[in-house]
Amino acid sequence: MTLMMKAKQVADEVYAAIRLRVEELRRLGVVPRIATILVEGDPASAFYAQAKQKVAEKLDISFELHTFAKDVSQQEILRLIAQLNKDPQVHGIMLELPLPKHLSAATIESSISPRKDVDGVTPQNKLATMTGEVGLYPATPQACIQLLKYYGYGLEGKNVTLVGRGQTVGLPLFHLLQRENATVTVCHSRTPDLAAHLRHAEIAFVAVGRPQMIVKEMVHPDLVVIDAGINETDNGKIVGDVAVDVSEAVAAISPVPGGVGTLTTAVLYQNLLKALEIQSQGQEVR
Repeated sequence: MTLMMKAKQVADEVYAAIRLRVEELRRLGVVPRIATILVEGDPASAFYAQAKQKVAEKLDISFELHTFAKDVSQQEILRLIAQLNKDPQVHGIMLELPLPKHLSAATIESSISPRKDVDGVTPQNKLATMTGEVGLYPATPQACIQLLKYYGYGLEGKNVTLVGRGQTVGLPLFHLLQRENATVTVCHSRTPDLAAHLRHAEIAFVAVGRPQMIVKEMVHPDLVVIDAGINETDNGKIVGDVAVDVSEAVAAISPVPGGVGTLTTAVLYQNLLKALEIQSQGQEVR
């Protein structure tokens, strides 16, 4: 019978550990604080920002939401980030995407202090993700690996097929998998026979942003699948990059919703505490 690798239990354990650490910090007079920048115009971004705020409140973490009109200038956002970078009471900074076309996400993300970059999007943290040096690694790739390990699946020496090489999930996940000593094959839009690679894989991570592109005929009964895709269909339903009936043909799979996405927000707040530690120890992210 297929194991459904649901994330609620592991996320609850992560949140419990975070709460304990926040209590300790508050007793020491330190209030963990995160600032989120939201530009109006995308309802999904506003929803996710509000969801993160609710989680922060449950964790007793201070949450600042800075909202701009959709015609905001890039300079206004950069000025705010400069202020947040200098503020010792702010320990993490997030930028909600997507942004209006007149704004450069790359420029704005690069202006965030690497020591406060809890999304792991600055060039310094991208490099740290590759090298394993001190830094803040992206939350979703970390969530993929944490979920897999929670259910007892190791990566060392395993044949892993990674479907997707995007900057947000696929590429940083590749580097994290390499550091776990997995043998990784990266597949993408120009891979001619994706099924052939999946047939030889023990573990597959799928992060392409294409609804249900992995179908039952591509997999095998011993395969373990982590689906990092979150896609909204025309009727408003949330589905992954893996077709639902694949769950009938593999050893284990993470569901969508209820899988990687559920754990990602928890890992984001793990990153906030790591950021606070980096700052308190005077460490640099290079």
